Amino acid sequence: MSEQEHHLDTKAVHAGVYKDSTHGSVTTPIYLSSTFAFPNPGEPPRFNYGRCDHPTREALQQNLASIEGGHRAWACVSGMAAIQSVLFLLRSGDHVICGRDAYAGTLRLFLRLLDRFDIHFSLVALEDEEAVRAAVRPETRMIWIETPTNPMMRIVDIAAMTSIARERGLISVVDNTFLTPVFQRPFELGADIVVHSTTKYLNGHSDVVGGAIICRDEVHEDEIEFIVSSAGQGQSPFDAWLVLRGVKTLGARMLAHQENARQIAEFFVGREDVRKVNFPGLPDFPQKEVVDRQQSGPGGMLSVELDSRVVDPVQFVKSVRVFQLAVSLGGVESLIELPFSMSHASMEEEEKLSAGMTPELVRLSPGIESAKDLIADLEQALRVARR
Repeated sequence: MSEQEHHLDTKAVHAGVYKDSTHGSVTTPIYLSSTFAFPNPGEPPRFNYGRCDHPTREALQQNLASIEGGHRAWACVSGMAAIQSVLFLLRSGDHVICGRDAYAGTLRLFLRLLDRFDIHFSLVALEDEEAVRAAVRPETRMIWIETPTNPMMRIVDIAAMTSIARERGLISVVDNTFLTPVFQRPFELGADIVVHSTTKYLNGHSDVVGGAIICRDEVHEDEIEFIVSSAGQGQSPFDAWLVLRGVKTLGARMLAHQENARQIAEFFVGREDVRKVNFPGLPDFPQKEVVDRQQSGPGGMLSVELDSRVVDPVQFVKSVRVFQLAVSLGGVESLIELPFSMSHASMEEEEKLSAGMTPELVRLSPGIESAKDLIADLEQALRVARR
């Protein structure tokens, strides 16, 4: 069986791992060198300067390209650095269509920074295909897809969006951070570029910040390579090594995250203190047909809207004992937060409300602890927070 035919779990452990001919190490060494010797002037070695690339980063990049099923990958210093690098493909005057409830850091970059350079963005309900078609302008160059959305857990039909992109000659980009290639394969649905915050599930241990870009084919390879190298967006050796270590257990961790999220979602359903549960794995989830068609699982994230007449949302998130009150997601430990005042605080209130985000919305990233302990923790916190 060739490497291409291996299961994702096998690729996650072995792809890109350099064989150490000197000592026989079964893990990739951390090459801390910032510069590499030339054999002769004008004859650069495979790696010549750490900002451009180094062996540890290249090992991670090969691994990420393999598990995502892409042509080439770049490991970046953060998820935002990866997003910024992809946006550097644009020119002044270009226009991008993006979901209205995308990650707050993405929207902050789009609406507060890139608008200074005459790059324009339309926030659209990407689950509405006709709304997306209506938003395309002559100067539109890219559709930015995030699914499930953060934190509302809406599902975007990737195949429908990439079909529109192909019709109009646009670049389609999918942020696959929430589901990872374990549960969603954007390239198989027509995407041109996939991005990740490797800080989250790919690393999975809340101990490194990183990002990744993967391209489906060679079309954008040279330009992205030039951007990442020129802008100094590449990840450091130690951080790349941490992500490569984390990826090895991705498949097993994602199944644990997903099962915990499922049990927690079921715990919240039907409670008098909960108005709505947003989890793609529930049988009555509004977009279940799309979930079943493009995902192999609902993933490990969920959000719930509490009934503030019955329970105090702030007191609830402050009363947890196993969950940690913190932003970010995808780590082995369970995290809980109020997006309105925490992860999405930088958005204007009107923007948050128009996306359906309220002060009562709680986002949960279940870790890999015992589901029984996590549910008991949430139950006691709800008791403490009752009005």
